[in-house]
Amino acid sequence: MAGHSKWANIQHRKGRQDKLRSKLFSKLSKEITVAAKMGDPDPEKNPRLRMAVKEAKGQSMPKDNIERAIKKAVGGEGEAYEEIRYEGYGPNGVAVIVETMTDNRNRTASNVRSLFTKCGGNLGETGSVGFMFDRKGAVSYAASVGDADTVMMAAIEAGAEDVESTDEGHLIWCGDTDLNEVSTALEAELGESESTKLIWRPSISTEMGLEDMQKLMKLVDALEDDDDVQTVTTNFEASDEVMSQLGDE
Repeated sequence: MAGHSKWANIQHRKGRQDKLRSKLFSKLSKEITVAAKMGDPDPEKNPRLRMAVKEAKGQSMPKDNIERAIKKAVGGEGEAYEEIRYEGYGPNGVAVIVETMTDNRNRTASNVRSLFTKCGGNLGETGSVGFMFDRKGAVSYAASVGDADTVMMAAIEAGAEDVESTDEGHLIWCGDTDLNEVSTALEAELGESESTKLIWRPSISTEMGLEDMQKLMKLVDALEDDDDVQTVTTNFEASDEVMSQLGDE
C-alpha cells in the first residue's frame, strides 16, 4: 500500500509483508516476466526489466526466482497478461488506484468491484481519482548511506526532483521517464538502493482518523490479497498518532 504519510508512501507494514512474502514474490515474478517479454531479456538493455529486478532484489527475492521468471519469458511460457488500472474511493472519500496484471479482465474487474463494495468503497471510472496523483519515480535508501545533505547533493547531481529524509531513510523523487537514468546515477554515487519503482504520488490528500484508517486497511489488504493486483495506492494523510495506533493492532 502506498499513501501520503511520509515514509508510508512506499513502505508496506513489515508484519504483513513478511506474512505475504510468497504472494509478493509471485507478483514480482509476474512483473519480471512481463517486462522481459515486452523488451530485451537483458536487464541492462531493458529499463523496465532492470527496475523490476532491482525491486525484487530489494525485497530479498532469491536469485533463482528472478532468473526463472526471465527464462519463462524467453521460452515463451506463461500467460499473456494485460495491464489494467482501476480507480475508486474508499472510506471518507479517500482516493484509491489499483494496478492489475491479468489474463482475464472480466474476472479481475468483477473481483475488484466486489472488494470495493464489500469494504465500503466505490469503484469509479478511469480518471475519477487519477487527477489527484502524479506519476513519479521513487528511489529509497537506508539512513546509513549518508546524512541528508550528502543524499541531497547526490540527488541533485543525478537529476532528481525532490528528497525526503527522515531517521528511517531517504526517499528520492524524479520524473517517471527519468527513473532509469536517475537511479543509475544514484547507484554509482550511493550504492544499491533499497527500492526503485514507479508509483503514484498524491498531489491532493485526504485526512484520515483512526476509524477511517482501519476501514481503509481492510480494503487495501483485501485488494492486495487478490492475485491479479500488483499495487494499491491511496492518497491518505494520517497523523503519527493514528499510524502508531494502527501499527499496534
